[in-house]
Amino acid sequence: MTFAVVFPGQGSQSVGMLAALAAEHAAIGSTFAEAADILGQDLWQLSQDGPADALSDTRVTQPLMFCADVAVWRALRDAGMPMPAVVAGHSLGEFAAMVAADVLSFTDGLSLVRRRAELMASAVPAGEGGMAALIGMDDQAVVDVCAAVTGERVCEAVNFNAPGQVAISGHLDALEKALSLARERGCRKALMLAVSVPNHSSLMRDAGAELARVIDTISFSEPAVPLVQNATASAAPSLAALLDHLKAHVFRPVYWTRTIETLRDVYEVSTVVEAGPGKVLTGLGKRIDRSLPTLPVDSPADLAAVQSALGNS
Repeated sequence: MTFAVVFPGQGSQSVGMLAALAAEHAAIGSTFAEAADILGQDLWQLSQDGPADALSDTRVTQPLMFCADVAVWRALRDAGMPMPAVVAGHSLGEFAAMVAADVLSFTDGLSLVRRRAELMASAVPAGEGGMAALIGMDDQAVVDVCAAVTGERVCEAVNFNAPGQVAISGHLDALEKALSLARERGCRKALMLAVSVPNHSSLMRDAGAELARVIDTISFSEPAVPLVQNATASAAPSLAALLDHLKAHVFRPVYWTRTIETLRDVYEVSTVVEAGPGKVLTGLGKRIDRSLPTLPVDSPADLAAVQSALGNS
């Protein structure tokens, strides 16, 4: 069976996440313990005790989700899962995908993600930036709505998550105008997201420039398996190209629909495994192509199901 592993990003965190999996798979606890030594912060305790508002702070969410994704990946590997044919990650999840593909060490990845979170949190004054979701409009219609409200204030389509499901990002006042216009144009559901940072928008260019300098100080390796990146929905032809895309990652859109189509059409993947807490990517996968199963790994039963499906139980 040809399969891919994909890693979720911000929005998949929740209080108590991975508790059942941690009780049966030591890789979860050991990964978070390793992270605590690196960061000097106990992300596991925070994830279990909350409060939920603390987990939604991007400075916490990003290292937390990175650790969680890598922890689930390690649990899968410890349970006998072979290397996948290809990997990808949604937004922040791309950094966990790089660890899985042996491009980046966990230690360097965690430090990079922490710095990314700090830069993104400070890129726009508090209360000025955010994100929203438009559901029930096609991609071009969303792009047109954003163009209609953008002037001195920024509003951009940034996460093409599934057919009829696009996230927009920018200044809060511009986002509100976009939501109103989208409703006028027949959008089925238009709502603000609980995100205080205009992720993947051009407002992140300064953060991206500083992050690029950090990336230049880290050692990267050629990927052990193809890594399909958000910015292009394809695997880079070289490590240099991969790093170029990574440097632009925070201010470039996420083409997730195209990414899943690439896994299916280019790499002929017949099963996708979501390595991380929650089932966000599993839900998006159903919207993109119901005939391509996505298997979440949010519990011991889920992991056992993956083992059975891949024939390595």
